Order: sequence, then structure tokens, then C-alpha cells
Amino acid sequence: MSEPFAVSITVRGYETDTQGHLNQAVYLQYAEHARWSMLRAAGIEQRALIDSGVGPVALENTLRYFRELHAGDEVTVSCAFVWGEGKSFKVEQSVTKADGTVAATLTGVAGLLDLTERRMVADPRERFKALASEPGVLGL
Repeated sequence: MSEPFAVSITVRGYETDTQGHLNQAVYLQYAEHARWSMLRAAGIEQRALIDSGVGPVALENTLRYFRELHAGDEVTVSCAFVWGEGKSFKVEQSVTKADGTVAATLTGVAGLLDLTERRMVADPRERFKALASEPGVLGL
């Protein structure tokens, strides 16, 4: 199996709290950034999703914190879609420090919303596959 998609991020000072730690909500923003970056790497731009009448939606997220992050820390945020049957799929992500220490993990459930019907697309895997120029990035 190949390595999951990943992006590098430097923790910025304004993202930290009064204790100097990365604010807990920013981890979700990092995860979101990695997801959109993965879609772009697969050849799917946000505009293309909207123009095709669909949009990704987060249905559930579980974020676990393991180590502190501070301004200036270099991290890698990974992202992998785990496909199953049905209308939803799993999202597995980690935030890893430069020394290999996992600072946080995010596991989630996502889907693809039909923007006209306001219902989940029956087979998000096939819809993503049809939109992607590089479906392998998405594990397809």
C-alpha cells in the first residue's frame, strides 16, 4: 500500500493560544487544508465539484491530541480516504512533527452531497473517480 497523501505546514504564531500551544480548533483547519490539497492533487478543483452539482461534507470527526505544537514547528498533515460501500467513506489523518512524533490524529466520516437534491450521493467513490484526473491519489 502506498503512503497517504500529505502536506507540510509551519505552525504560525497567531494560531497559538495564551499558553503558546497550537489552538485546538486549528488542528481541524490543518486537516481541512490537507483534504482540499489532496483533492487538488487528484485533479479535482473546488469549482469543478460545485459545477458538477456536488460538495464534500463532514459527517463526523474525532480528533485526538497527543503532543503539543508551538509556533515555528514544522508538521506534516496526512490524509487518506478509506472507501467502503454506501454513501459515506472514512477519512484518516495525522499531524506529525518533523521528528516523527504524532501530535494528533483525526478520524472522520464524510460523504458527497448532491447540491440540488440536498441528499447524499449514493456512490461517492464513483463520482470522485469520474471527476479525478489522478484517481490514485484518492485511493481509487
